[in-house]
Amino acid sequence: FDLVLLDVMLPGIDGFELMDYIRPLGIPVIFLTAKTDVNDKVKGLRLGAEDYLTKPFETEELLACLRALLRRQEEIVPEELTFEGLSLNLSSCVLSYEGHSVRLSSKEFEMMRLLLSGSGNVIPKETLLLKVWGYDSQAEDNHVEVYISFLRKKLFHIHCPVTIESARRLGYFLKGTDTV
Repeated sequence: FDLVLLDVMLPGIDGFELMDYIRPLGIPVIFLTAKTDVNDKVKGLRLGAEDYLTKPFETEELLACLRALLRRQEEIVPEELTFEGLSLNLSSCVLSYEGHSVRLSSKEFEMMRLLLSGSGNVIPKETLLLKVWGYDSQAEDNHVEVYISFLRKKLFHIHCPVTIESARRLGYFLKGTDTV
């Protein structure tokens, strides 16, 4: 996804709570909601939303926000992602740590990119499955587990102390030497 338009009042979960799942994915969010209280606006922005528009809204205003956000996204394209000395070059698919490096396959690259983008936060297994294999794929949970195993071996190969940990029934996250 390039961005998420999110309402605060959703069935079953509120949009503020949903931000806990979206934020680690690095997907920009614009709240579009009927909640007009200043405290709600501040909370939405504090949680990491790029903008907060209230209903009723002008279509031109929403489109202008979307264009500005997508334009900013194009300008801010990092060359590499890092976590405690571990770095992933986004153009060469090379994972490196202190002079040791290894090239990743396309699926390994996408998984590591998502894990590094999460900065130590749990990335749900379902997210990894959907982002790496796609919605139309027949891939199952064990595909994620196999590729996590491949990545763990590659981290060991480059002598990296950062590990990929599993959060039981939730997903995976990167754990560094400073992480508790």
